[in-house]
Amino acid sequence: MGKNGRFWAVALLLLLGMLLAASPVIAQTQAESAPAATADGHVWWFWPLLLFITTFIMGIFAVLGGVGGGVLFVPIISGFFPFHLDFVRGTGLLVALSGALAAGPGLLKANLASLRLAIPVALIASTCAIVGAMIGLALPTNIVQIALGGTILGICILMLTAKKSELPEVPQADALSSALRIYGVYQEASTGKVINWKVHRTPLGLCLFVIIGVMAGMFGLGAGWANVPVLNLLMGAPLKISVATSKFLLSITDTSAAWIYMNKGCVIPLMVVPSLVGIMLGSFVGVRLLKVAKPTFIRWMVIGILAFAGLKALQKGIFG
Repeated sequence: MGKNGRFWAVALLLLLGMLLAASPVIAQTQAESAPAATADGHVWWFWPLLLFITTFIMGIFAVLGGVGGGVLFVPIISGFFPFHLDFVRGTGLLVALSGALAAGPGLLKANLASLRLAIPVALIASTCAIVGAMIGLALPTNIVQIALGGTILGICILMLTAKKSELPEVPQADALSSALRIYGVYQEASTGKVINWKVHRTPLGLCLFVIIGVMAGMFGLGAGWANVPVLNLLMGAPLKISVATSKFLLSITDTSAAWIYMNKGCVIPLMVVPSLVGIMLGSFVGVRLLKVAKPTFIRWMVIGILAFAGLKALQKGIFG
């Protein structure tokens, strides 16, 4: 088994271990929900199988569209599957977490994910993700559905309008980033050029991560869609450093919020296991298809799927 395969295996084992170590409320919730799973006339394994197929396709599109699995998972599964939103959000956090755990070690080893940049951001975002998870579980489901639909449509607009800069110009590091020693050096593999990078507008960036953390915990989306624009366009980190650090961040922020959902009994292994396996296998296929796929077509397809799912979430929140 290759290194990537071992990373995925370790990630899956860690997540399954978290599920087994979680509160006994999970087992109780699963037992209580079992009769409802067959009330619609389907055998018990119908919805897990359909969930596996859906997440497998979702994993392919997530890689091709350059978005996190959680961003696609929560609006689509909550909109078209008969699962309560709390369970979908809990599973969505674990879906995003699995990808981060698998990618994190390799990104750190390649010197692309920056610990100097990640640690102060992670402290803020993970704390706020806990708060966001508590808020999301306390609010009525229809309010969360409406807010989720609005957020997803906002992500669509962000994907349509956001620009990316491979190497933003940072004239001078600000006082806070200098004090925290947020800077680094990496070698661009495509050119062999050694790049020294630094960041600015650090106070504003850290303030925005308060909002990002709350939204990640509240909706169970993961936050890669928001991390990268803030790190790259606002703070001035190189694009590759921003993407890699964002992926590493998810392993911290999503873990914090996921424990809240698990403690409240909002994580059901019957949903989590097929979702994680489907996303992982779909991601492997997506990586292979990425070489031949047309990026523009895939990007518009992902935006269209998200927009449809966002409208569906709004419809469920408003009309029930």
